[in-house]
Amino acid sequence: MTSLNAPHQVVLTAGLLIAIGVAGDVATHAQTAQQMDEEFAREVSDWTTRPEFLSPLVDHLPLVDTVPSPKNLLGYHAGAPRKLTYYAELLNYYRALASASPRVTIMPAGRTDENREMVVVAIAAEDTIRDLERYRGYLAQLADPRGMSEAEAENVIARAKPIYHFMAGLHSGETGPPEMLMELAYRLAAEEGPLFDQIRSNVIVTMTPTAEPDGRDRYVDWYYRHLIDITDDRDRIGGPPYWGKYIFHDNNRDINYSQLSMRSLLSWYLDWHPPIVHDLHESVPFLYTFSGQAPQNPNLDPIVYGELPWFANFEMAQLTKYGMPGAWTHGFVDMWSPGYLGFMASNHNGLVRFYETFGNGGATTMIRHLKTEDNTAQQARTSREWYRPSPPYEEVEWSMRNNTNYSQTAALSALQLTASNPTVILENFYRKSRNAIVEGLEETPHGWVIPADQRDMTRVTRMVNLLLLQGIEVGRADAELMFDQDTAYPAGSYVIKRDQPYGRLAKIMLETQELPDDNLRTYDDTGWTLGLMQHADVHAVDDRSVLDVQVETVGAVRDIGRLAGNDSSFGYTVAHYGSTNLVTLRYRLQGLDVEAAEVAFEANDVEFPAGSLIIPRPDQPNDVERIELAVESLGLTAATLTERPDVPTHDLDVPRLAMFSTWGNTQEVGWVRHAFDQFEIPFDLIYKERVKEGDLMSDYDLILVPNQGRTAKGLVFDVNPRGGPLAYTKTERYQFLGDYGSSDDITGGFGIEGVLAFQRFVEAGGMLVTLGVASYFPPEFGLTREIDARRPNAGFYAPGPIVEAKIVKTAHPMFYGYESPEIPVRYANGPLLQVPRRYRDNWVLMRYGATMSGHQRGASQTAGKPAIVDIPRGSGRVVLFATNPCYRWQNHGEFTMLFNTIMHYNDFDATTPEDGPDTASRQP
Repeated sequence: MTSLNAPHQVVLTAGLLIAIGVAGDVATHAQTAQQMDEEFAREVSDWTTRPEFLSPLVDHLPLVDTVPSPKNLLGYHAGAPRKLTYYAELLNYYRALASASPRVTIMPAGRTDENREMVVVAIAAEDTIRDLERYRGYLAQLADPRGMSEAEAENVIARAKPIYHFMAGLHSGETGPPEMLMELAYRLAAEEGPLFDQIRSNVIVTMTPTAEPDGRDRYVDWYYRHLIDITDDRDRIGGPPYWGKYIFHDNNRDINYSQLSMRSLLSWYLDWHPPIVHDLHESVPFLYTFSGQAPQNPNLDPIVYGELPWFANFEMAQLTKYGMPGAWTHGFVDMWSPGYLGFMASNHNGLVRFYETFGNGGATTMIRHLKTEDNTAQQARTSREWYRPSPPYEEVEWSMRNNTNYSQTAALSALQLTASNPTVILENFYRKSRNAIVEGLEETPHGWVIPADQRDMTRVTRMVNLLLLQGIEVGRADAELMFDQDTAYPAGSYVIKRDQPYGRLAKIMLETQELPDDNLRTYDDTGWTLGLMQHADVHAVDDRSVLDVQVETVGAVRDIGRLAGNDSSFGYTVAHYGSTNLVTLRYRLQGLDVEAAEVAFEANDVEFPAGSLIIPRPDQPNDVERIELAVESLGLTAATLTERPDVPTHDLDVPRLAMFSTWGNTQEVGWVRHAFDQFEIPFDLIYKERVKEGDLMSDYDLILVPNQGRTAKGLVFDVNPRGGPLAYTKTERYQFLGDYGSSDDITGGFGIEGVLAFQRFVEAGGMLVTLGVASYFPPEFGLTREIDARRPNAGFYAPGPIVEAKIVKTAHPMFYGYESPEIPVRYANGPLLQVPRRYRDNWVLMRYGATMSGHQRGASQTAGKPAIVDIPRGSGRVVLFATNPCYRWQNHGEFTMLFNTIMHYNDFDATTPEDGPDTASRQP
């Protein structure tokens, strides 16, 4: 088989090395007279499963009496079989290294979602470490070169040093990089010789030991409990139900930095401005190095698209020169979406880099079958391609040490290239920053205005704060604005000028997206337009005079509510303008009587649309104060009432709310949990165990099933039990398991028994709400037997576009607060719902329309199809969202539909006088 073939040895000439920016290969340990650790060399040779999987950069380790190696503290070398390191142990090692070596220091970098400490480790020459703040200042000047001449910039570059920042462990199941970085840190601190002298002299290397510390501990526990003895990939089982507090892989898709851990990393980045951020991942064999393939985001500086293959090709050449097969570039991840964590660098004029190194999801040596009868060589990444000249083997015995060897060899090669070209790295960083400013002066749009007269300013506040979070400068105008005698914008409007260092990022976030080629595919979403996602108005301004507008630079913006009138002898009314904060108000006022108006009315010269709250004055003074403080802090509009408005109302009851999660697909549930926690919506998180108990109506009025399961079958039967029971419980030995739920066996799902429990719940009067792909479940398992849930035909492709949707039942309580019947929604790849003609006028609430931002191939398959359907069933009802109205921390404009559903769960039959028959496009 392929794995028995001898590797091809490729030797690079000195001329080729010079051509790609390296004066010579100064990498081998033969150039230092340091004493080497013989035990390390012997063990690494034993742990490396084939000789070609080892390089001369990492086949040795120096012994330095005064500096501890990982084994000195942990008892094992990095890459040891069956050994993973907990986060506290990682930190203990780095602290010991920093205490022993003047070349190492540790700086705080915030907290995690579970309140663990985050740190960044810095390694450089001793004098550089002593003067680290000075070098931070130089990079800050290059990151924002306004007011600096070219000559001054050259002077700064001559004195500065680039920071090369590594991040490991963002995805907790990718266990190798946190182990490898410990050894790399030790080498950089302790090893002597031309290569390491050059790196320490010319580069400041920084490291995030684990970007998701919470998940690291949880996964290490799971590995030791369930995975450690699996030696063949055909016997592999899944990981733990949770990594971090809320989400899994999507911590690398958190475009708005909602998770505290990700926000901590962004904050550190904006403080230190490293020109290069390198995110270390695991997946495809043997080592893929990111090269920025198409589709490429055209807003980034073209320099980025030269830097990416420059590094990737050098690393591929170096590993191939050392005889290591399976290093490749291109052919995997594109450069379209700005939402990946590491893209904080390219979004801010730096360079994003990442590897995908082959890993086993743990430290156990394993037989890996790459090319099987179920895939092609291209799918297995074992085919020879122009970007993969020495492909991986079709079958291989793979170890954690192989993983360490590959990623560390490549990382040292990257540092070699950087250390050989520090001035080029710094010049590029400066030039990209300056180019961004010049581009804002010379190209349209020159800026954006967010009008201050929008009906719901809470969504504007959120949008402005999301921009500020990423370092984008926002100002507030103190006078009316007008450009080209066109639209007038009131005083108080927000202005984003493009002639700023992060003007490119503002454009990326605020413009609509259009994929350059219909035949291209992307690794993640194609659309993310911030204004559309927030349902907030943003106006691009082509008039260059926007750059001269006098504004007050704003920091964090907060909502301040408004209360009209001063006589609350009857009570209060709070306008429903679509703010997501309204649901928070309702829950803050638990214990008080609250009603919802079913039609619009006026009070104290303020218009209150349908859905506005009416709150009779409570008897207790502290409750009155509670109402007024909540309105003010949540940025809502309210008025006092001297009498009850003469409009039909219904009580706004608080449901007993449960959120159902499978054990095997908790991430999308996690995003909804996060949103509910942020908006203070209490709920019970339930799993198959509670569903199978039955009698759900005794505890709950509404059960929400977020997007999960991928198919109805996957949702019902969940984790395959073929490997036997899998316990997710907290024990004395496994203290990091059993969080956010606990089970003696997470396999098997709720099964048909659970399907019947949901059916009985609905028939007894409960409301079942399903989101996204979870909406395949009720039609396919007979809860809504009249509805057919289909999938698009071949050729359809819609990776997260934003589409226009048409609200059919405009007066339905779900749509309280929405001004227009046409709204932007994110297409969620949920089912294409087919509703029998005789039910459409009553059951269909919203339909899909045309694409607004992003890419949708085969849009005619979704046009006019139901996006939300409300089906009465027995004494209860089932609400199917083919959309996902709570997607990541992005589509806040849609959150209100879900929050309305919760607040009005038992009033979906409220009078809807203006609603007529559904005359939208007819289905066959």
